[in-house]
Amino acid sequence: MKTDRLIGILSILLQKDVVTAPELAEQFEVSRRTINRDIENLCKAGIPIVTRQGVNGGISIMENYKMDRTLLTNAEMQDILAGLRSLDSINGTKRYRQLMEKLSVGASDFMSGNQSVLIDLSSWYKDSLAPKIELIRSAIDNRRELNFFYYSPKGESKRRIEPYYLIFRWSSWYVWGWCREKQDFRLFKLNRMDKLEVSEIVYIRRPVPLPDLRNERIFPGNIRVKALFDASCKWRLVEEFGIDCFTTQEDGKLLFRADYTDRENLIAWLLTFGDKAELLEPIAIREELRKLIKRMQEIYR
Repeated sequence: MKTDRLIGILSILLQKDVVTAPELAEQFEVSRRTINRDIENLCKAGIPIVTRQGVNGGISIMENYKMDRTLLTNAEMQDILAGLRSLDSINGTKRYRQLMEKLSVGASDFMSGNQSVLIDLSSWYKDSLAPKIELIRSAIDNRRELNFFYYSPKGESKRRIEPYYLIFRWSSWYVWGWCREKQDFRLFKLNRMDKLEVSEIVYIRRPVPLPDLRNERIFPGNIRVKALFDASCKWRLVEEFGIDCFTTQEDGKLLFRADYTDRENLIAWLLTFGDKAELLEPIAIREELRKLIKRMQEIYR
């Protein structure tokens, strides 16, 4: 990608006194013309790059711009490496590791293999997610509309969007884009998308607000839950809601209190605990759960 290449070129220029356009073209497997355009873009971004003709000429950064010959500290490079490796974990490629190898030209030692942070963003849906992510990235880069079939709690529908951002949040992948049907920006979960296609229609980029991803915005806690759990469930409650979500009773049971976002999700979550959980409040959902269990008894009788 262009951004990856610009970062790579800048890193090399910060680590070497001078480098030639043919060397950069070979390093990044592009033409000299492309490298010249990249250098122009770096200059426009405010990087003081100078070029010299002749035997000892080449491309370099003004000496008074170089602090201690590196843009980032070793610790910062380690963080970048962890992040880029996590992107490789999505689709099983080595694309980003190869990028880091290109960035490691010269005396830099951040590729020494002693990284202490490892991030794996892959999931059970890796085989279906990876192609979607690649298609969406291609659509965003080329400003192409996306067509897909979408499954939501409100039903199924065909959607056409202008994609702007790929987002990883709440252990899932989403795309943020302008929905032609709703005439507004919407967040779509990749696992609910089917028959994804990149359209031939090129869209003009519009001003894009960043999505409001605060938990209280996406998951408004409007259901006050009170429940009793067996002590053996402590690890799950701590993992999912934190250590302060319950108080231990005299009989060893855990009195759980929390705000929940959705009635159906609450019932489904409680059922995963089997007979180790009892919902106390809200009373209406307790009654609904009782009737559901009775219907299930009829099915399994």
